[in-house]
This record gives sequence, C-alpha cells and structure tokens, in this order.
Amino acid sequence: MALAVGMRVLTRSLLRPWFAVMKMRNPPVNSLSLEFLTEMLISLEKLESDKAFHAIIITSDCPGIFSAGLDLTEMCGRDPTHYAEYWKAVQELWLRFYLSHLVVISAINGVSPAGGCLLALSSDYRVLADNPKYAIGLNETLLGIVAPFWFKDTLVNTVGHRVAERALQLGLLFPPAEALRVGVVDQVVPEDQVQSAAQSVLAQWLAVPGHARQLTKTLMRKPTADRLLKERDADIQNFVRFISRDAIQKALRAYLEKLKQKKS
Repeated sequence: MALAVGMRVLTRSLLRPWFAVMKMRNPPVNSLSLEFLTEMLISLEKLESDKAFHAIIITSDCPGIFSAGLDLTEMCGRDPTHYAEYWKAVQELWLRFYLSHLVVISAINGVSPAGGCLLALSSDYRVLADNPKYAIGLNETLLGIVAPFWFKDTLVNTVGHRVAERALQLGLLFPPAEALRVGVVDQVVPEDQVQSAAQSVLAQWLAVPGHARQLTKTLMRKPTADRLLKERDADIQNFVRFISRDAIQKALRAYLEKLKQKKS
C-alpha cells in the first residue's frame, strides 16, 4: 500500500514561518483506516514538535477525492476490541487537528463526505474546488448511522444550529456553491487554483501574532473538545454497542457489497 500521508515542506520566502503541505494518499478514496489515522497523527505530531512550522495545508493526492471518510471495513465484521481501538483513533484525529496550535487549512480538491467532511471542519479555513461533483457534508444517516455528538457540535459551530439540524437529519451533501452559501466552506475557487488560494489565505493567518491567534483558537474551541474529553470512554462504549448491532452490521455489509459490485 502507498504511504498514507505524503509531506511537502514549503516556505513563501527564505524566512520563517514555514508551512507543510500534507497530501493524503490512501488509494483509492483516502478512507480513514486505522493505519491511515495513525500515520496522519504521527505526521501532525512531528510538525507540531518542530518550532519552525506554523501551519499545515491538508489536501489529497487521490484525484477527485479529498477523503471518503471512515473506513467501513474497520467497522464491519470485527470484534468489539477492534471497534473500540478504531473509534479512539478517530476521536484522537479530531481532537489533535481541532485543537492544533498550527494554522490548519483544508485545500479540498475532491468529494468529502462524512469523516472527510469532519476532517475539513476541524481545520481553521476551507477552500473547495468549484466542481459540481465535489460535494461535502456529514451524510451518516444515509448509511443508517448517527453522527456522534462531537461531529454534530463541530458542524453546529461552523454553520449554526438550524442548518446543521437539517443537514444531519437528511444526510445532505452540499455542492460547492451551496457549501459556500451555508458556511461549510469559506471559499470556492477554480479547481486549478485550490492550492494557490490556500497558500494565499494562509499568509493572512500567519500575519497575525501566533500566540494571540493560538490562545483565541483555544478559547473558541476548547469547550467543544472538553465535552468529548469528559465523555470519551462513554462515547467509545456507545459506538461499540451501536456498531455491533445486527441490523447495523447487516446494513454495512449490504453497502460494502454494493460498492464491490459497482467497482466490478
């Protein structure tokens, strides 16, 4: 399997601050498998521990796909211990990116449903390619799955309660123009300008004194993260109970079989 995360270090000049481009590469659709999550967390930790780096641009190396979200094979036909391990890794990814002291920009160059949308929502700013196929949203209900409270909280914090309530109940995937209108993304640009637009907006974020920006980010986001930290074990147990239900396993198997048939 290809490396899950490609890393390219860039700087806008010979001077700091530096930023890195984190290119997700887990073909064919950048599913968030346990191995992939682990690699992303290791990559983020390395960048956060290097004081030279002030920012990350997250993007995809898989054409037409930012990230298809959670890897359903990690949630189907496994034992409860594996489900718990996997869900803890998903929690950790969200916590680490959501609270990162680095500026995190998502350059969304493909479709981004479910967990892929959550990853984008965890960043500080989102640039989406203007391609009608590149929809984004938390569409868990369409798979018979309920988005956890911290998925919901992240969306509510981004778009407001009413938009989030409707989107979550209907499992909406927003095309670019609609995603921009409701606030799921901050900017929509031509597909060949996604990376340059992300770098341009990054300059604005990096122009702000880092300590003030970081403290403000913590002030805004810590209450949301603290709720998960307080209920983390209970959230894992709830996930394991839910995903282990016969009806849920049956629905996941049927969906995976449909995907297999579509590929063939």
